[in-house]
Amino acid sequence: MRKVYLSFLTIVFASALQAQNSCAEALEITTGLHTVDTVDGVEIPDPICAGNGTGASNGEWYMYQPTDTFNLTITTSLDQNAGIDTRVHLYIGECGDLICVEGDDDAGSVYLSILEAVVYPENVYFIAFDDRWDSEGFDFEIIEEEFVTPPPPVPSVFSFTPQSLGLEGSLRGAVDMDGDHLDDVIAIEDNAVNVSVQTTIGMSTISIPTPNAVYSPSWSLAAGDVDGNGWNDLVYGGGSGASIMLRADDGESFDEQITSDFYLFSQRSNMVDINNDGDLDVFVCHDVEPNTFFINQGDGTMDFIQGGLGDDENGGNYGSIWTDYDNDGDIDMFIAKCRGGNNEIKINEMHRNNGDGTYTEVGEEIGLADPLQTWSSAWGDYDNDGDMDVFVGASSFSDGSHKMMVNNGDGTFSDMTVGTGLESLGGTSIEWVTHDFDNDGYLDIMGGAGNILKNNGDMSFAITDVDFFNGPVGDLNNDGFLDVVSNNEIQYNDANENNYLVVNTIGTESNLNGIGSRITVYTESFSQIREIRSGDGFRYMSSLNAYFGLGQDAEIDSVVVNWPSGNIDVIYNPEINTSLSITEGSNPLSIESEIEASLKVYPNPAINELFIDASENLIGSRVDIYDVQGKRVQSGILNSNRVDVSSLETGNYILQIILGEVAVESKFYKK
Repeated sequence: MRKVYLSFLTIVFASALQAQNSCAEALEITTGLHTVDTVDGVEIPDPICAGNGTGASNGEWYMYQPTDTFNLTITTSLDQNAGIDTRVHLYIGECGDLICVEGDDDAGSVYLSILEAVVYPENVYFIAFDDRWDSEGFDFEIIEEEFVTPPPPVPSVFSFTPQSLGLEGSLRGAVDMDGDHLDDVIAIEDNAVNVSVQTTIGMSTISIPTPNAVYSPSWSLAAGDVDGNGWNDLVYGGGSGASIMLRADDGESFDEQITSDFYLFSQRSNMVDINNDGDLDVFVCHDVEPNTFFINQGDGTMDFIQGGLGDDENGGNYGSIWTDYDNDGDIDMFIAKCRGGNNEIKINEMHRNNGDGTYTEVGEEIGLADPLQTWSSAWGDYDNDGDMDVFVGASSFSDGSHKMMVNNGDGTFSDMTVGTGLESLGGTSIEWVTHDFDNDGYLDIMGGAGNILKNNGDMSFAITDVDFFNGPVGDLNNDGFLDVVSNNEIQYNDANENNYLVVNTIGTESNLNGIGSRITVYTESFSQIREIRSGDGFRYMSSLNAYFGLGQDAEIDSVVVNWPSGNIDVIYNPEINTSLSITEGSNPLSIESEIEASLKVYPNPAINELFIDASENLIGSRVDIYDVQGKRVQSGILNSNRVDVSSLETGNYILQIILGEVAVESKFYKK
């Protein structure tokens, strides 16, 4: 009897192993941890639901039926699978006539997989792994989470009309490539950069030859004028290295000036002036080692540095965004991290600029050190209060969901997700960016899941559908409304009656693009800020212009540009519904005049009031007070010679009085 029992167990065990080798004999499983000994089944998964096409020789098959509606996760991104490369597919239907539900190749850490889908109890699902990359054994885990029915999408207020591009190559950018500050479309081939150039009568295609680049922008593209010759250069971020493609002085070709001769698993790449010397540097996130960057020496050479800005030896660095989060006038850097398993690699980081060329990681102390699986984040002033907030978008729900982190004004952040409507957002994405798509004066959020999250102006968001996925963003017909490049089409924004302003920055002491500048626009209803960034989201390069929706405001009080150099320019009463080019130093904050010479402001230091004495009657003039970073902190009309400054914090300020086309100013200190 004992001998028969052992034989029976042996037969069952062997049968279970064989049952995985084809769809018809798929092994029925439920939640928990499972082991694949080796991928050697005779049936290759078909159709292919994950990325990177055909090439598998074998498959392993499982069958799964949920008992309820769940958010399902199938993951091989586990510590014990380190060094293995997996690919997984999820189907419904019948064997021989399967329909893809979802698939994944590389959403997990270092080529491992994380598949997420909503599953229903009335369906039987087939799970298949193939050996497209590896056939060795591994573990995988099935996780069921409660499904919360999201609210139905509201009818979209965003309307776009697609137009085919017909551009050859990998579409990666919507940014000016001919120096006219009009956004163009970039597609990359092995030996050419193909550009749909925006003209006054439409788009015209040109092809600019390149060397047969060692590394392609398979993971990211960044743009900016590294060598200051008036043409934007490109950074190709690839799976094995990064290349800097310099545009020739005549604009007719690109030269692969710097190619990394070491292994660099590039994720997000940026151009930014890291050491604030006036020259653009190049930063590249490294997935499996400490981050890398190239410091521009200003003579056509760059010094390579690894470490100092994200130094975990195992990497996990995905989406870098350079932003001044603490309003101190210098550029800081946030890294959206992503790694599976229970480790510290995936904790998001904020690197604060110390103002002396060094950076300190402060994510935990300011409230941003989340262990959230995310590839990108969307930084912007969502509540128009003068500081940068951040939407940290999840690429997986394995460690939590999306978060709206609001800047408290003191350089710390609070989780304000609940009540914004974003807690109901069910889809994930690796691409999160923020722009004002309807020009109502409030920043919206676009993810890769076919929707735009409309900012209602009260820190609530409506989840709206659009018929395309995320891509490079720019104004591709010069109408002041932002368009999106997706699926070899331009999704032209159908626009509305809202007003707008486009600002182009031209640096002199700062880098030529003005990358790292902050622009503030003041109107009757809003004060809005934008930053000039090279590289946002995860993969694409969007416009280097700053776009401001004005809603129904028909006048602009002023536009203030804070340059990376510390210079401040102010433009008063510019026209609306047009582009405004601002050259650094052309409209400085201080304007000398005879009136200014006679202007007296006392007492200085002030406690609660300032008294103003001048050679002319200033009653009825507008008075503005700016802090030393150029942020307007108080505004009003003079109805006497006294100004109430009791609400100001202790510090240095500039008082400015507007007399027609003339501005006069005086510095003072508030106790």
